[in-house]
Amino acid sequence: MTGTEETTHFGERTVRIEEKQGLVNEVFHRVADRYDLMNDLMSGGVHRLWKDAMVARLAPPKGGTQPYRVLDMAGGTGDIAERIVNASVGYAEVTVSDINSDMLRVGAERAKTWRFPAQARFVEANAEALPFADECFDAYTIAFGIRNVPRIDLALSEACRVLKRGGRFLCLEFSRVDLPGLDHAYRLFSDRVIPPVGQAVTGDAQPYQYLVESIRKFPGPERFSQMITSAGFRRVTHTPMTGNIAALHAAWKL
Repeated sequence: MTGTEETTHFGERTVRIEEKQGLVNEVFHRVADRYDLMNDLMSGGVHRLWKDAMVARLAPPKGGTQPYRVLDMAGGTGDIAERIVNASVGYAEVTVSDINSDMLRVGAERAKTWRFPAQARFVEANAEALPFADECFDAYTIAFGIRNVPRIDLALSEACRVLKRGGRFLCLEFSRVDLPGLDHAYRLFSDRVIPPVGQAVTGDAQPYQYLVESIRKFPGPERFSQMITSAGFRRVTHTPMTGNIAALHAAWKL
């Protein structure tokens, strides 16, 4: 690697920024079929409460004169999209977008069993260069996906571009634990439990080692809030959850 090449991190490794997306894709190809099961095991099911809180904050309308369109980015398995559609009693139209075809495959198959299966479509797309028109969505959601994007600033700018004026941005992401005692326990759990559980459930520990490392490399909530503001959003807030294990970042396009 020369000194002029743009680099980023892939877990604890430094890689060329052009390499990261392919490496991340491989991780999620390997875990797609058991991704949601692993989320339950890694969080003790608490991720479900965090996601419910995000959808409650979104408060999608249950009716109106115009369609309510949501882009759920990095939402391949449809976990967030199903919550949004159900919360709107079938009124919201959710575009589930992900760069990983296997994650989308899992989500599209599961959507056949939803209460309102017709209200979601699944589109393969890169968060850094979305194939959608300007100002075509009422809301943009992303849960535990933004830290896997090589150029987060581009993804945030694209989110702002595709949102209508008055559109809502919501991002749920892991954060920096700030409760004394919990921080040490969480680090031990992350290092000693998550990769072995990943090995037992999926037959592969490496993707979960990367996920643990990627959490530690992600910007803290204050820095990430600054990045959201720089992308053009306003009224940027973040709400810590469960001792700041995760944070819900919210903003508006005004």
